[in-house]
Amino acid sequence: MHGIRVALLQMGSATKATLCDRAGISFPTVSKMISRMEKSGEVFAAGLDESSGGRRAQRYVYNPDYMLGLSVFLEKNETVYTVFNCLGEVKEHGSCKGFLQDGKGALMAWIGEVLARFPKISGAAFGVPGSVEKGRIFFIPDYEEFQNLDLQGIFEGRFGIPAIVENDMNAAVLGYHDRTGKDPDYSAAYIYTGKNGPGAGLLVNGNVVQGSTFFAGEVSFVPLYDEHNFLQAMQQEKDRKGIVNLKAISRLIASLAAIINPHEIILNNKEFHVSQIENLKKESAKYVPTEHLPDLALSDWREDYLHGLQYLALKRILRS
Repeated sequence: MHGIRVALLQMGSATKATLCDRAGISFPTVSKMISRMEKSGEVFAAGLDESSGGRRAQRYVYNPDYMLGLSVFLEKNETVYTVFNCLGEVKEHGSCKGFLQDGKGALMAWIGEVLARFPKISGAAFGVPGSVEKGRIFFIPDYEEFQNLDLQGIFEGRFGIPAIVENDMNAAVLGYHDRTGKDPDYSAAYIYTGKNGPGAGLLVNGNVVQGSTFFAGEVSFVPLYDEHNFLQAMQQEKDRKGIVNLKAISRLIASLAAIINPHEIILNNKEFHVSQIENLKKESAKYVPTEHLPDLALSDWREDYLHGLQYLALKRILRS
């Protein structure tokens, strides 16, 4: 079923014979699945192909509105969400108050309202500013009620809908990778200073690096100075001047270049300006030879974050 869904969405339309080749499934199995999907409204017949001398083949298209997805990211002062179909077309986009401070009860009540409006939601993805292991949030400073919370288990148990919970920066780097159409073996680091403290999403050869204890990307703890880690250096500079510490960022860029050697490092365009890029490159070159430094790119973090959550939710939906 998953192979047929993916093939139809990627190809736009296909015959049963084409689906056999594309998905690597036998013709009888494809016929059985297509018949079932057509009866439920998941696929539609789209007319007959031109004859090549034999019987004309029926062509099928996927109904992108048969299942909808929900993506939600939780921030300190707001919750942002989208409802979308299997082609990524947005049915509703909005924001409301920050449930991280109101607690899980308020969050679940609000989700129930969204699901009542969109009963076709068949999968969800949640993004949080903390470390996540298999749906459980185990490191999320300042939000005690969400500490050690199995958000995936609670959501699935209450609503019976499959879900995934992901760290915000992991979702953002995935979203940037998918949205910009980078090569499959692309490596990158996405740095965000954020309202909840700095973090990074690491992508190596197209795969998110989560680490042995799912703590990868918590760059706040990187000891860039004798007496200060990265978070402390950032806070010290902001307290004095109210600006981002470019020297600390440059040291972090150099560290990432030496450790994972990414093609690119992405920065949030709401935190950095294009005029700062050259300074960051010059500062980073004090520690790492220029030829080994990654390209620096500016991007819309919110857009990448939401796209990454949609990407994760859609993968979950198509396997349901």
